[in-house]
Amino acid sequence: MKETFFTKLEKVCREKNTLLCIGLDPRVSPSDGESAADLIIAQNKKIIEETAPYAACFKPNIAFYEIYGPEGLKALEETLNMIPDDIPVIMDSKRGDIGSTAEAYADSIFGHYKVGSTTLSPYMGRDAVDPFLKWEDRGVFLLCRTSNPSAGAVQDLMIGDKTVYEYMASELTSWSDRVGLVVAGNDIPAMAKVRDIAPDAWFLAPGIGAQGGDMKEAVEAGMREDGLGILPNVSRAVSNAPSPGEAARKFRDEMNEARDAVLRMRKSEGYEKKDFLMDRVVKGLIDTQCFKVGEFVLKSGKKSPFYIDIRRVSSSVSLLNDVAEAFAKVLEPVEYDRIAGIPVAALPLATAVSLKTGKPMIYPRITMKAHGTGNRIEGEYNKGEKIVLLDDLITTGKSKVEAIEILREAGLVVDDLVVLLERGAQGRKDMAAAEISLHAYAHVSELLAPCHKMGLIDEKQFNEMTEYALKE
Repeated sequence: MKETFFTKLEKVCREKNTLLCIGLDPRVSPSDGESAADLIIAQNKKIIEETAPYAACFKPNIAFYEIYGPEGLKALEETLNMIPDDIPVIMDSKRGDIGSTAEAYADSIFGHYKVGSTTLSPYMGRDAVDPFLKWEDRGVFLLCRTSNPSAGAVQDLMIGDKTVYEYMASELTSWSDRVGLVVAGNDIPAMAKVRDIAPDAWFLAPGIGAQGGDMKEAVEAGMREDGLGILPNVSRAVSNAPSPGEAARKFRDEMNEARDAVLRMRKSEGYEKKDFLMDRVVKGLIDTQCFKVGEFVLKSGKKSPFYIDIRRVSSSVSLLNDVAEAFAKVLEPVEYDRIAGIPVAALPLATAVSLKTGKPMIYPRITMKAHGTGNRIEGEYNKGEKIVLLDDLITTGKSKVEAIEILREAGLVVDDLVVLLERGAQGRKDMAAAEISLHAYAHVSELLAPCHKMGLIDEKQFNEMTEYALKE
């Protein structure tokens, strides 16, 4: 059986005990009497020779050679010749076209340059990738979730209940087992989602190092169960270092420590995969000041060391989407026909959850209208349908009971209430008395550990607030 790019890659990773992908992206400034080719070759020669012991693969970005015209392409060929034969090469080209153009790109990258893999844009569909997959011993990495700041404007768009990048992860990996994915190493929640969707695929993970991605978090989120499957890519952090070899060794060691720690965790009794959605929601609530720490007087007159205002969620599109996903996760085991949001704070949340789950929404009017139709319930519904009540927060059950009574009087079945946050214990008691099952995404006490980690509260405050939250 012919060795493919990915079988060669796995062999190298195991034999050298490394997952490190080293970028070869030269930035040179030729002066009089100097050639770009000579400068590029000298720079790359130093990097390759020093980092080869730690490299799972090398990744030259073709743009940094094309910019110098024929001299740059000459330097690219010489660079490829300098890379040891046993180290795989990914040509970072991000080509994306169809027909004879795609075939020409494939012949250039795989035929002329003879590299084992390349990055491609799948925007035009499978037609843009098939000419590369015809080379049966080669592999491709297709753009899925990228590390640039504006990526979310397109990649976070929703297709039903999935983002574009989630849909792409599922679709792209169905084309061939020689398809890997480019997944940002500085977007940990997205990487975790894509790993769930594509458990066996290789990830090329840019965004670590100079772009702010954390090695341990990226490895934890993106590594496969076998300890492989992710190639953290570092370029500038190695090439700009006084000693590229020493920088590469440190990255390799950091990555191996992270990998070994994650494998130990996964093998330990009672291990549960980290909930990156929870991290995102909690951080979003803190960043948007939906959750504040300090000294506050509540409506009841009681003093509280923290204040919660979930109404601010709708001002952040990304947080609103995450909160909707959180509600959808809690709703998975619940049987219901429609969502009923409690006015006013829960209406934007209920709308977002309706769009996320595909379930229609209604809402009860707590205050009777003095004009118009006088409806107590807005939206279409049928008697006998099962309704799940949705609110932002529960402290006591008073407003919930009012909404439940309105819905039940209209002949609707209400057995469940879902909230983002549960505060104290009284609300759960009130719901039990009303024969309602309460489903909360989190208890407010679960927000305190992230606050402590972010430095918003100290150890003493954390302990005091936790005690307050649990006794409230």
